[in-house]
Amino acid sequence: MNISVIIPVYNAAAYVEKAVTSALFHKEVKEVVVVNDGSTDNSLQILQKLQQSDNRIQIFHHENKTNKGRSASRNLALQKTTQPFVAFLDADDFYLENRFEVDKRIFASNKLADGVYNAIGVCFYRKKTKEEQNELNLTTVTEPILYNDLFEYLLNGKKGYFSIDGLTIKKEVIDKIGFFQEQLVVAEDTDWLLKMALTSKLEAGNISKAVAMRGVHEENVFNQTNLYETHRQKMYESVIQWSLKNNISKTKIDLLLNWLFYYRYKENYSLQTELKYWFYLLKSNPKLLTSSLAIKYCPIIRKRKQLFPILFR
Repeated sequence: MNISVIIPVYNAAAYVEKAVTSALFHKEVKEVVVVNDGSTDNSLQILQKLQQSDNRIQIFHHENKTNKGRSASRNLALQKTTQPFVAFLDADDFYLENRFEVDKRIFASNKLADGVYNAIGVCFYRKKTKEEQNELNLTTVTEPILYNDLFEYLLNGKKGYFSIDGLTIKKEVIDKIGFFQEQLVVAEDTDWLLKMALTSKLEAGNISKAVAMRGVHEENVFNQTNLYETHRQKMYESVIQWSLKNNISKTKIDLLLNWLFYYRYKENYSLQTELKYWFYLLKSNPKLLTSSLAIKYCPIIRKRKQLFPILFR
């Protein structure tokens, strides 16, 4: 099993050596593809020093060494990978010694598997509360989920979630789902994982014990709640548009619309605002116009009846 590990790096001097070293530890890792995303600290110098002692490290930059964000950096790295399997690691996270143990067994025994997802833990680089420790202790699904059901469970979260740090995929999966959406500042990984769940056979790996650790510190982007709220809507729009273009079943698109409008419902927008937004969505997705969903999710219809039973089963 030959793996390319992708690491986007932006001002991660305090963490990146640990991340890269943890990936190089695994003999299955044939290359670590690093994109230095316009770092202004000494991240690049650290990477170059590591590269001198291990030629598996490949360092790339965007044009003019600009900062373009995680999605663009992962996309560049995906284009540079040479191995049949791909795994991901953020620059402030790190792998554990058991990272690929279960993945190898699953891919060897199930040739139809497109990917394997595993649990990740947490490493605090700052003071933590008991609530944070309990909430972040293990990011995982609570039980194996049939790949045909995975999309719905990732949407509703009833059986938990998995992180991209714990995911290993066949490189050919990219041909099915495309690259990361660069207009998404956050939630780009959720967008990608939902598309993957709609098209690929993802199997549960080690979901009871962490195979990687997420670094939690003061600079984490997931601390910015408002940013996630803004891009959550854009993420749903992205997956809906992609699903319509790729002939995903109406049932799945219905679920996406249900969640999109559930969150908009919580914002208590006016009917006029919702009508304007619905026309925007229809204009952006002409296929919706010929679907019964165009009527079902019309704000006037939604206002007359409760539309979110799927969320409260």
